[in-house]
Amino acid sequence: MKMRAVSPRAWGAPENLVPVEVDRPEPGLTEILVRVHAAGVNPVDWKTRAEGAFGSWGDTPILGYDVSGVVEEVGPGVTLYSPGDEVFGMPRFPEQTGGYAEYVAAPARRFAPKPAGIDHVQAAALPLAALTAWQGLIETAGLRAGQRVLIHAAAGGVGHLAVQIAKAHGAYVIGTAREDKHAFLRGLGADELVDYARVDFTEAVSDVDVVLDGVGGEYGARSLEVLRPGGHLVTLPDPGGLPDAGLARERGVHTGWTVVEPDRLGLLEIARLVEEGKLRVEIDTVLPLEDAAKAHAYGEQGRTRGKIVLRIAG
Repeated sequence: MKMRAVSPRAWGAPENLVPVEVDRPEPGLTEILVRVHAAGVNPVDWKTRAEGAFGSWGDTPILGYDVSGVVEEVGPGVTLYSPGDEVFGMPRFPEQTGGYAEYVAAPARRFAPKPAGIDHVQAAALPLAALTAWQGLIETAGLRAGQRVLIHAAAGGVGHLAVQIAKAHGAYVIGTAREDKHAFLRGLGADELVDYARVDFTEAVSDVDVVLDGVGGEYGARSLEVLRPGGHLVTLPDPGGLPDAGLARERGVHTGWTVVEPDRLGLLEIARLVEEGKLRVEIDTVLPLEDAAKAHAYGEQGRTRGKIVLRIAG
Protein backbone atom coordinates (compact mmCIF):
# COMPACT_ATOMS: atom_id res chain seq x y z
CA MET A 1 0.00 0.00 0.00
CA LYS A 2 1.29 3.46 -0.92
CA MET A 3 1.07 6.80 0.85
CA ARG A 4 1.77 10.47 0.15
CA ALA A 5 4.90 12.03 1.64
CA VAL A 6 7.39 14.85 1.07
CA SER A 7 11.08 14.09 0.62
CA PRO A 8 14.21 16.08 -0.27
CA ARG A 9 15.45 15.01 -3.72
CA ALA A 10 18.84 16.23 -2.45
CA TRP A 11 20.04 17.96 0.71
CA GLY A 12 20.06 21.71 0.17
CA ALA A 13 17.53 24.40 -0.68
CA PRO A 14 13.84 24.38 0.39
CA GLU A 15 12.68 23.77 -3.18
CA ASN A 16 14.38 20.36 -3.01
CA LEU A 17 11.40 19.22 -0.90
CA VAL A 18 9.01 17.53 -3.30
CA PRO A 19 5.88 15.33 -3.04
CA VAL A 20 6.57 11.60 -3.43
CA GLU A 21 4.67 8.35 -3.17
CA VAL A 22 6.23 5.68 -0.96
CA ASP A 23 5.28 2.39 0.70
CA ARG A 24 3.17 2.75 3.80
CA PRO A 25 5.09 1.49 6.85
CA GLU A 26 3.95 -1.53 8.84
CA PRO A 27 3.97 -1.57 12.65
CA GLY A 28 6.48 -3.98 14.11
CA LEU A 29 6.78 -5.50 17.58
CA THR A 30 5.55 -2.97 20.23
CA GLU A 31 4.85 -0.39 17.50
CA ILE A 32 1.74 1.44 16.38
CA LEU A 33 0.81 2.75 12.95
CA VAL A 34 -0.49 6.31 13.17
CA ARG A 35 -2.47 8.06 10.46
CA VAL A 36 -0.88 11.50 10.65
CA HIS A 37 -3.32 14.39 10.72
CA ALA A 38 -0.71 17.12 11.24
CA ALA A 39 3.07 17.44 11.47
CA GLY A 40 5.00 20.17 13.25
CA VAL A 41 7.83 21.99 11.48
CA ASN A 42 10.93 22.74 13.55
CA PRO A 43 14.30 24.45 12.98
CA VAL A 44 16.01 21.04 13.11
CA ASP A 45 13.96 20.11 10.03
CA TRP A 46 15.28 22.88 7.82
CA LYS A 47 18.81 22.59 9.22
CA THR A 48 18.80 18.89 8.38
CA ARG A 49 17.34 19.58 4.93
CA ALA A 50 20.07 22.13 4.26
CA GLU A 51 23.00 20.07 5.55
CA GLY A 52 21.87 16.43 5.62
CA ALA A 53 23.96 16.06 8.75
CA PHE A 54 21.67 15.24 11.66
CA GLY A 55 20.36 11.77 12.42
CA SER A 56 20.15 8.85 9.99
CA TRP A 57 17.74 8.48 7.11
CA GLY A 58 15.95 5.84 5.09
CA ASP A 59 16.33 5.11 1.39
CA THR A 60 13.62 7.72 0.87
CA PRO A 61 14.44 10.36 3.49
CA ILE A 62 11.33 11.90 5.05
CA LEU A 63 11.71 14.81 7.44
CA GLY A 64 9.43 15.69 10.34
CA TYR A 65 9.57 14.66 14.00
CA ASP A 66 6.36 16.09 15.49
CA VAL A 67 3.15 14.24 14.70
CA SER A 68 -0.43 14.09 15.88
CA GLY A 69 -2.93 11.62 14.54
CA VAL A 70 -5.07 8.54 15.04
CA VAL A 71 -3.90 4.99 15.66
CA GLU A 72 -4.62 2.92 12.55
CA GLU A 73 -3.09 -0.41 13.62
CA VAL A 74 -1.23 -1.85 16.60
CA GLY A 75 1.69 -4.22 16.35
CA PRO A 76 2.30 -7.33 18.48
CA GLY A 77 2.72 -6.64 22.19
CA VAL A 78 1.03 -3.22 22.25
CA THR A 79 -1.34 -2.72 25.19
CA LEU A 80 -1.34 1.07 25.59
CA TYR A 81 -3.41 1.93 22.52
CA SER A 82 -6.13 0.63 20.26
CA PRO A 83 -7.16 1.63 16.73
CA GLY A 84 -9.02 4.92 16.85
CA ASP A 85 -7.03 6.41 19.76
CA GLU A 86 -5.73 9.95 19.24
CA VAL A 87 -2.01 10.32 20.01
CA PHE A 88 0.84 12.80 19.65
CA GLY A 89 4.60 12.53 19.97
CA MET A 90 8.09 12.90 18.49
CA PRO A 91 9.09 9.23 18.12
CA ARG A 92 12.57 8.09 17.08
CA PHE A 93 14.24 11.52 17.34
CA PRO A 94 16.97 12.09 16.15
CA GLU A 95 16.52 9.13 13.78
CA GLN A 96 14.02 9.36 10.93
CA THR A 97 10.46 9.68 12.16
CA GLY A 98 8.98 10.53 8.78
CA GLY A 99 6.34 12.97 9.97
CA TYR A 100 5.88 14.63 6.57
CA ALA A 101 3.78 11.68 5.44
CA GLU A 102 0.30 10.20 5.74
CA TYR A 103 1.43 7.43 8.12
CA VAL A 104 4.14 6.87 10.72
CA ALA A 105 5.05 3.60 12.45
CA ALA A 106 6.97 3.88 15.72
CA PRO A 107 7.22 2.43 19.25
CA ALA A 108 3.97 2.87 21.16
CA ARG A 109 5.67 4.32 24.22
CA ARG A 110 7.11 7.19 22.22
CA PHE A 111 3.57 8.61 22.02
CA ALA A 112 1.05 9.93 24.55
CA PRO A 113 -2.70 10.51 24.33
CA LYS A 114 -3.46 13.76 22.54
CA PRO A 115 -4.46 16.44 25.07
CA ALA A 116 -8.20 16.90 25.34
CA GLY A 117 -9.62 20.16 24.08
CA ILE A 118 -7.11 20.85 21.30
CA ASP A 119 -7.04 19.74 17.67
CA HIS A 120 -4.36 17.81 15.81
CA VAL A 121 -2.74 20.95 14.42
CA GLN A 122 -2.16 22.29 17.92
CA ALA A 123 -1.05 18.91 19.24
CA ALA A 124 1.44 18.43 16.39
CA ALA A 125 3.05 21.76 17.28
CA LEU A 126 3.84 20.68 20.83
CA PRO A 127 6.12 17.64 21.24
CA LEU A 128 9.64 18.70 20.21
CA ALA A 129 9.37 22.33 21.28
CA ALA A 130 7.55 21.68 24.55
CA LEU A 131 9.79 18.76 25.51
CA THR A 132 12.85 20.91 24.74
CA ALA A 133 11.57 23.58 27.12
CA TRP A 134 10.49 21.05 29.75
CA GLN A 135 13.70 19.05 29.75
CA GLY A 136 15.88 22.17 29.68
CA LEU A 137 14.10 24.09 32.43
CA ILE A 138 12.68 21.46 34.74
CA GLU A 139 14.96 18.45 34.38
CA THR A 140 18.33 19.98 33.45
CA ALA A 141 18.22 23.26 35.37
CA GLY A 142 15.87 22.07 38.13
CA LEU A 143 13.82 25.27 37.97
CA ARG A 144 12.00 26.02 41.24
CA ALA A 145 9.26 28.39 42.33
CA GLY A 146 10.54 31.89 43.04
CA GLN A 147 13.59 31.65 40.78
CA ARG A 148 14.36 34.15 38.05
CA VAL A 149 14.64 32.71 34.54
CA LEU A 150 15.79 34.45 31.37
CA ILE A 151 14.47 32.97 28.12
CA HIS A 152 16.16 34.08 24.90
CA ALA A 153 14.07 34.08 21.70
CA ALA A 154 11.02 34.03 23.96
CA ALA A 155 8.47 34.42 21.15
CA GLY A 156 9.75 31.46 19.13
CA GLY A 157 8.50 27.89 19.04
CA VAL A 158 10.43 26.73 22.11
CA GLY A 159 10.57 30.12 23.79
CA HIS A 160 6.85 30.85 24.07
CA LEU A 161 6.23 27.41 25.55
CA ALA A 162 9.17 27.82 27.93
CA VAL A 163 7.66 31.08 29.20
CA GLN A 164 4.46 29.27 30.13
CA ILE A 165 6.16 26.20 31.62
CA ALA A 166 8.34 28.45 33.80
CA LYS A 167 5.31 30.45 34.95
CA ALA A 168 3.41 27.24 35.73
CA HIS A 169 6.29 26.34 38.06
CA GLY A 170 6.18 29.67 39.88
CA ALA A 171 9.20 31.36 38.30
CA TYR A 172 9.74 35.04 37.55
CA VAL A 173 10.12 35.10 33.76
CA ILE A 174 12.22 37.52 31.71
CA GLY A 175 12.23 37.20 27.93
CA THR A 176 14.22 38.65 25.07
CA ALA A 177 12.17 39.45 21.95
CA ARG A 178 11.51 42.26 19.51
CA GLU A 179 9.14 44.91 20.82
CA ASP A 180 6.32 43.87 18.47
CA LYS A 181 6.19 40.50 20.29
CA HIS A 182 6.00 41.96 23.81
CA ALA A 183 2.20 42.15 24.07
CA PHE A 184 1.95 38.53 22.96
CA LEU A 185 4.48 37.42 25.61
CA ARG A 186 2.84 39.44 28.38
CA GLY A 187 -0.35 37.60 27.52
CA LEU A 188 1.49 34.33 28.17
CA GLY A 189 2.63 35.54 31.59
CA ALA A 190 6.10 37.02 31.01
CA ASP A 191 6.99 39.38 33.86
CA GLU A 192 9.71 41.39 32.15
CA LEU A 193 10.75 41.81 28.51
CA VAL A 194 13.86 43.12 26.76
CA ASP A 195 13.91 44.27 23.13
CA TYR A 196 17.21 42.73 22.06
CA ALA A 197 17.25 44.89 18.90
CA ARG A 198 17.47 48.07 20.98
CA VAL A 199 18.80 47.06 24.40
CA ASP A 200 21.79 44.99 25.52
CA PHE A 201 20.20 42.39 27.81
CA THR A 202 23.36 42.25 29.95
CA GLU A 203 22.71 45.86 30.96
CA ALA A 204 18.99 45.34 31.60
CA VAL A 205 18.97 42.00 33.44
CA SER A 206 20.80 40.67 36.50
CA ASP A 207 20.61 38.10 39.32
CA VAL A 208 19.17 35.33 37.13
CA ASP A 209 19.01 31.72 38.31
CA VAL A 210 18.43 30.05 34.93
CA VAL A 211 19.07 31.08 31.33
CA LEU A 212 17.47 29.11 28.50
CA ASP A 213 19.45 30.07 25.42
CA GLY A 214 17.66 29.33 22.17
CA VAL A 215 19.87 31.66 20.13
CA GLY A 216 23.42 30.34 20.55
CA GLY A 217 26.57 31.99 19.28
CA GLU A 218 27.85 34.74 21.56
CA TYR A 219 24.63 34.78 23.60
CA GLY A 220 26.00 32.01 25.83
CA ALA A 221 29.12 33.87 26.92
CA ARG A 222 27.15 37.10 27.40
CA SER A 223 24.55 35.27 29.49
CA LEU A 224 27.20 34.40 32.08
CA GLU A 225 27.20 38.06 33.05
CA VAL A 226 23.59 37.98 34.26
CA LEU A 227 23.67 34.66 36.16
CA ARG A 228 24.00 34.32 39.90
CA PRO A 229 26.65 31.98 41.32
CA GLY A 230 25.15 28.50 41.24
CA GLY A 231 22.97 29.41 38.28
CA HIS A 232 22.35 27.30 35.18
CA LEU A 233 22.94 28.17 31.53
CA VAL A 234 21.11 25.72 29.27
CA THR A 235 22.19 26.04 25.62
CA LEU A 236 19.89 24.57 22.96
CA PRO A 237 20.97 25.23 19.35
CA ASP A 238 24.73 24.76 19.16
CA PRO A 239 27.39 23.50 21.60
CA GLY A 240 29.74 26.01 19.96
CA GLY A 241 27.75 28.67 21.77
CA LEU A 242 28.80 27.43 25.20
CA PRO A 243 31.07 29.88 27.08
CA ASP A 244 34.58 29.00 28.13
CA ALA A 245 34.38 26.25 30.77
CA GLY A 246 37.04 27.89 32.94
CA LEU A 247 35.19 31.19 32.97
CA ALA A 248 31.94 29.43 33.85
CA ARG A 249 33.62 27.63 36.78
CA GLU A 250 35.17 30.90 37.92
CA ARG A 251 31.72 32.43 38.07
CA GLY A 252 30.22 29.35 39.72
CA VAL A 253 27.78 28.75 36.87
CA HIS A 254 26.64 25.36 35.55
CA THR A 255 26.61 25.15 31.74
CA GLY A 256 25.62 22.50 29.25
CA TRP A 257 24.27 21.76 25.80
CA THR A 258 20.91 20.01 25.91
CA VAL A 259 19.40 17.92 23.10
CA VAL A 260 15.75 16.94 23.45
CA GLU A 261 14.90 13.24 23.83
CA PRO A 262 11.67 11.31 23.23
CA ASP A 263 9.91 11.13 26.58
CA ARG A 264 6.42 9.76 27.15
CA LEU A 265 6.34 10.94 30.78
CA GLY A 266 7.30 14.43 29.68
CA LEU A 267 4.53 14.38 27.07
CA LEU A 268 2.04 13.39 29.76
CA GLU A 269 3.15 16.37 31.89
CA ILE A 270 2.82 18.68 28.90
CA ALA A 271 -0.66 17.31 28.16
CA ARG A 272 -1.61 17.90 31.79
CA LEU A 273 -0.55 21.55 31.60
CA VAL A 274 -2.54 21.98 28.38
CA GLU A 275 -5.66 20.42 29.88
CA GLU A 276 -5.30 22.60 33.01
CA GLY A 277 -5.20 25.72 30.85
CA LYS A 278 -1.59 26.54 31.80
CA LEU A 279 -0.01 25.89 28.41
CA ARG A 280 -1.15 26.79 24.92
CA VAL A 281 0.76 26.64 21.69
CA GLU A 282 0.72 29.58 19.30
CA ILE A 283 0.24 28.59 15.68
CA ASP A 284 1.89 31.01 13.26
CA THR A 285 1.07 29.28 9.97
CA VAL A 286 -0.70 26.13 8.75
CA LEU A 287 0.10 24.82 5.29
CA PRO A 288 -0.81 21.65 3.38
CA LEU A 289 1.75 18.85 3.22
CA GLU A 290 2.59 19.66 -0.39
CA ASP A 291 3.74 23.15 0.68
CA ALA A 292 6.51 21.87 2.97
CA ALA A 293 9.07 23.80 0.91
CA LYS A 294 7.17 27.05 1.58
CA ALA A 295 7.03 26.19 5.29
CA HIS A 296 10.81 25.76 5.40
CA ALA A 297 11.52 28.95 3.45
CA TYR A 298 9.27 30.90 5.82
CA GLY A 299 10.72 29.33 8.96
CA GLU A 300 14.27 30.10 7.90
CA GLN A 301 13.48 33.82 7.98
CA GLY A 302 13.46 33.60 11.79
CA ARG A 303 10.43 35.82 12.26
CA THR A 304 7.75 33.35 13.29
CA ARG A 305 5.58 33.80 16.35
CA GLY A 306 5.05 30.28 17.63
CA LYS A 307 4.95 27.24 15.35
CA ILE A 308 4.52 26.24 11.71
CA VAL A 309 2.41 23.14 11.07
CA LEU A 310 1.67 21.00 8.02
CA ARG A 311 -1.92 19.74 7.74
CA ILE A 312 -2.00 16.23 6.28
CA ALA A 313 -5.45 14.75 6.99
CA GLY A 314 -8.75 15.86 8.44
